[in-house]
Amino acid sequence: MTKMPGKNSKKTIPYTKLPTTFADQVALLERRGLIVRDKARAEFYLSQLNYYRVAAYCLPFEQDHATHQFVTGTGFDDVLDLYVFDRELRLLVLDAIERIEVSLRTQMAYHLSHNHQTAHPHLRPELFFNPLVYGSSITKLANDVRSSREEFVKHLTVKYEELLPPIWAVVELMTMGQLSKWFANIRSRADRQAISKVYGLDEKVMASFCEHLSLVRNHAAHHARLWNRDFTKTMMLPKKAAPELLASLLVLPDSDRRLRKLYNTFVMLSYLMAIVCGQTHWKDRLIALLQNHHVDTSKIGFPTGWQSRPVWQ
Repeated sequence: MTKMPGKNSKKTIPYTKLPTTFADQVALLERRGLIVRDKARAEFYLSQLNYYRVAAYCLPFEQDHATHQFVTGTGFDDVLDLYVFDRELRLLVLDAIERIEVSLRTQMAYHLSHNHQTAHPHLRPELFFNPLVYGSSITKLANDVRSSREEFVKHLTVKYEELLPPIWAVVELMTMGQLSKWFANIRSRADRQAISKVYGLDEKVMASFCEHLSLVRNHAAHHARLWNRDFTKTMMLPKKAAPELLASLLVLPDSDRRLRKLYNTFVMLSYLMAIVCGQTHWKDRLIALLQNHHVDTSKIGFPTGWQSRPVWQ
């Protein structure tokens, strides 16, 4: 038998569990105390969602994690509703990140091109701090331009002699993660501040939040659970910013696990969405989502009395 290499090469016991049918999976949930009023319906959802995935949403309803016994009165619809909430939350988060990403592309292209009076600041390595990061970023960008099927990219590449199209074109090919690397690697603090000032943030906070946001975006885009997830890469909290933002953030010691949850991310998204969209619809949609699904907000890091904080007003 071929041994697969892994981080921990020492293996102790073989995995002996056998695959089960969807009907058996429903029966197992029932033995653990889950009320299943419509077995065919439960089997259908398990056949589409994967038992292993659904099991993560069973956790808050367990009275004993060792035996996986459910709290008396817990129904399949309770678990399913939490899953549906998390799915809708991912879509809402992706909506906000898309708008912030498009705005950041615009601001980075605008300020770098105007500050340095060139359409191609991305082709000037002296404008960037770390040559290794710049090298990998420009190589990735060049590959994306070469493989792009966008008509505007083809036109600019064929017509003009520069190695890459102007910055206001190439930013349209950058993901949130790539934007984060380009922004953090800008050499001049004045350039970074000019971009960050649009959002009322210090450039260090903006760089940190963009890096964190790219991680959140990757989880959401790949359909990973956001509810009750701990994020190891948290964001730097601002010390100087709009009063309503500072008064709404959860400030705790770095060791406090609640900082790994998404509450502060939601605060920042709500604050930035009001800037980039000029309205508060996103905040209202988030509040409605939490209320409609009767979610225990402490599981995603929300403090007691969070709705009284200014950003949610």
